[in-house]
Amino acid sequence: MSNVWASAIVRREFLKLGSLSAISLAAGTHWLQAAESSDPYGGFKMTIQSYSLRGFDAKTALSHTKTLGLSYWEAWPRHIPMGTVPKHIQEQKALLADAGVTLLGYGVLPFDENETKTREAFDFASEMGIPSLSANPKKTDATFDLLDRMVEEYGVAIAIHNHGPGSLYDKIDDVVERVKDRHPKIGACVDTGHYLRSDEDPVEAIERLGERVFGVHLKDVKSFTSEQDAQKFLDDAGQKEGRIRDNKIMTILGQGDLDVVGCLRSLRALDYNHALSLEYEENKDNPLSDIEVCLDTVRKAVAKLG
Repeated sequence: MSNVWASAIVRREFLKLGSLSAISLAAGTHWLQAAESSDPYGGFKMTIQSYSLRGFDAKTALSHTKTLGLSYWEAWPRHIPMGTVPKHIQEQKALLADAGVTLLGYGVLPFDENETKTREAFDFASEMGIPSLSANPKKTDATFDLLDRMVEEYGVAIAIHNHGPGSLYDKIDDVVERVKDRHPKIGACVDTGHYLRSDEDPVEAIERLGERVFGVHLKDVKSFTSEQDAQKFLDDAGQKEGRIRDNKIMTILGQGDLDVVGCLRSLRALDYNHALSLEYEENKDNPLSDIEVCLDTVRKAVAKLG
């Protein structure tokens, strides 16, 4: 039973049983609060893009993932290398199973019209049970004709990942135009931080791409009027690794310009059931405390959804 339905039932019973004693009512309220807080991510499949833990080997990164209270990964290829030899597949599955972590995504992978390489990626995804590949495909009809065939054959979705200014997929329109009239399983991985870097609205991206959103990378970016202001922010925050690009910096989720609640509200309206991946790119050698703050931001945003 979902938390929403559980809450509705409890509230209805409270209204019916107006003669409950104060003690019973308090006990019921406590149960209601417990039911509503049993899933702090409100039904979203809270995931970490393992690139956030790139300073660690795969086994250590998986251990940190469990410490953070998460059970889903979008795997960075250096943590889970691609390969289709049965022994390799078995080893990677065992590594994940031992950690209690499920793969919901993988990437980001390049794609072109080379069918052998493309099929290798889809074979790997199929064997590993990965439902979606985050991708940076060439903007050619031959590439997308091939992807049309692959997603139909394998049932694995392609999620085009935007990478910010100067990339193949900079603007929302870049993705919208490429997925239009393509197979329903060719869609997007909405990287909120890179859309902010491109002066695009991530909420608009989610709404325009709709049911073609197969992945989300939650990242935050803060804009400044000058590089000096950006540097002062980094200095005040003690964030020594921050990269200033076009007077913008990547920040801890909730400390930048991202409308986190708006993104989650739009995803919930879509009944979004794919990976909601935190991707934190800073402080690679000691990221855990920052990542926990990011996850707390998500939990608070979920609570605001009601």
